[in-house]
Amino acid sequence: MSDRSTKRESGFSLMEMVVAVGLGSIVLGAAVQLYTQGVGATWTVSQRAELQQDFRAASDMLTRDLSLAGAGLPNGAAIALPSTTTPVYGCDQTPTCYITATYPLQGATPYLYGLIPGYDLGPTLNSLTTDVVTVVYTDSTFYLNCYQATVTAKSVVTFAPPPSPTAWPTPGCLPSGVTTPQAVNDTVAGLMPGDLVLMTLGGIMVVGEVTGSITTGTNSAGQTTYAVPFGNNDVLHMNQTPTAGTGLNSVPLNATGAAPCGTGPCRLLVITYYIDNTVSPPRLMRQVSGHTPVPVVDNIVYMKFTYDLYNDATGAPAISQPNPGASDSADTASVGLLPNQITKINILHMAMNSTLQGARGGYQGLDLETSVSARNLTYVNEYPN
Repeated sequence: MSDRSTKRESGFSLMEMVVAVGLGSIVLGAAVQLYTQGVGATWTVSQRAELQQDFRAASDMLTRDLSLAGAGLPNGAAIALPSTTTPVYGCDQTPTCYITATYPLQGATPYLYGLIPGYDLGPTLNSLTTDVVTVVYTDSTFYLNCYQATVTAKSVVTFAPPPSPTAWPTPGCLPSGVTTPQAVNDTVAGLMPGDLVLMTLGGIMVVGEVTGSITTGTNSAGQTTYAVPFGNNDVLHMNQTPTAGTGLNSVPLNATGAAPCGTGPCRLLVITYYIDNTVSPPRLMRQVSGHTPVPVVDNIVYMKFTYDLYNDATGAPAISQPNPGASDSADTASVGLLPNQITKINILHMAMNSTLQGARGGYQGLDLETSVSARNLTYVNEYPN
């Protein structure tokens, strides 16, 4: 007789399986939802952190340049430029002009100031017209002021050390601990096409734009000299032969420079900030003199400035002028005042948006409103509260 097991096989009924699957789906769905929310929160936090980091870097760069406006320029921070063709800024060597901007006029003479407002010169974004701002200061890291400048040929200025058999001879041109200035053609710090140089030649203060390669030679003392071309075909129209003696090509041969920048000539940094909307998303650009602009940060959607000025003749301030010197209803207090009478730059509104956030959309944004003192501009030491 065979043994047969009478034990019942264990397992789940169909109903038990349906209930288990249902409960599992609910738990799994909740877990997925929590995970999705966590990922979304992480995305939001990381995106905002990146947004803040980028915006801080851009605003720090902008405010630092604004604070240096006029630094190193001669007293009054205003330099007359050639007027046969009005010089421009915002163009590079390609040549491309990224904004339409000429230097402001006093009568018929254009002037380079330490700060040049650019009211409504930027693109229109979301039906709002943006501003441009340009600051000018000397390059204190390149010791061009140790050299003597001489016009040695048409459109050519030669930079050479004063004759000396031993140490570098120009006193006061080098900071403590530095014994020799950089070569004028130094590949890192030296002059290159698009650079602007401020010189006094034959008693005339001029701004010239470097237009080509530098050639070297040797003077009678065995020192290296540097012949720098300043052709009158420059894209910024600085080197033209003007009707009045304010252009480089009106300076006679063998004219030697005095010291507009401490002890000699110097490189000028003409730095323009503007919004480029030819790309998506729009981005803040920074252009130095006649060089190609470089992006500072993406997603800038607005930029607007106002300016505080001080009337040296009447002792009256002109506060929050969007287009100083204009005769419109918003700038009546600054009529007749000049950019070198600006005491404070107010970043009225600088706005930055993030990229689109996830499938649900939505943007994050940051706004900057601050003021920057321009203590190198005014020619009297008056700063009203």
